[in-house]
Amino acid sequence: MRETVILGVIQGLTEFLPISSIAHLRIIPALLGWKDPGAAYSAVLQLGTLVAVLLYFASDLYGLIRAAWHDVREGRPFGSHEARLAWYILLGTIPIGVCGLVFRRFVENEARSLYVIAGSLILLAILLAVAERSGNHRLDMEQIGFVQTQAVGLCQALALVPGASRSGTTIMAGLFLGMTRETAARFSFLLGVPAIGASGLFELRELLQGGLGGAGVLHLVVATVISALTGYLAIGFLLRYLRTHTTYLFVWYRIGLGLLLLTLLLTGRVPPS
Repeated sequence: MRETVILGVIQGLTEFLPISSIAHLRIIPALLGWKDPGAAYSAVLQLGTLVAVLLYFASDLYGLIRAAWHDVREGRPFGSHEARLAWYILLGTIPIGVCGLVFRRFVENEARSLYVIAGSLILLAILLAVAERSGNHRLDMEQIGFVQTQAVGLCQALALVPGASRSGTTIMAGLFLGMTRETAARFSFLLGVPAIGASGLFELRELLQGGLGGAGVLHLVVATVISALTGYLAIGFLLRYLRTHTTYLFVWYRIGLGLLLLTLLLTGRVPPS
């Protein structure tokens, strides 16, 4: 049960911070000598963080859905900005959905190598730093349109590479496109709702069909609940933090973690897979 609790905390804290939950769910078990929980288990834990997003942004999501439904009934599905944003989020989810199906075997196997994770941690850190430095940080939620949302959606597909981070790739894209830091994070969370939900439910079905047993189901439920609680706290922290701070804290954390992991791999302290 201790392992279950720790994995739930890791998932909740790292899903929304731009530091990669998958990387931490691979690195920490490897350092502690635990078995890799696997891509499917990691995806199911995301259902807990999905609950966190749904609770934290309940009013925002309700407003988007209500506006979209109202405008459809009025015969103008793109009549309001909220309705357009709802459709843009759905359209922006298509790239990660398609890539997830096409590259599923690679993502669940070869891509989970700790060498891949170390490299993507460092590379995304560099790109995030460039985005932070070059972005003008002016656009808020009311000003982003089709081009910006779909560009962020395309970058979300990069999160399939372990270590890249879904929030990291989407916040990076938002900053490159001129969004404020808080807007980039807020849109990142809203955009993640369909992707996280679909991925988690798909993998949950796979795990249940494989047979977890009573103890396995209990541990999974506990870890998912814990990830929901810690994820909710992580969302609030990041939004508050980005109102007055840059993303450089996460840049340096990613670089430090990536270099530490490479050092451990090269010295044989942890196995690469």
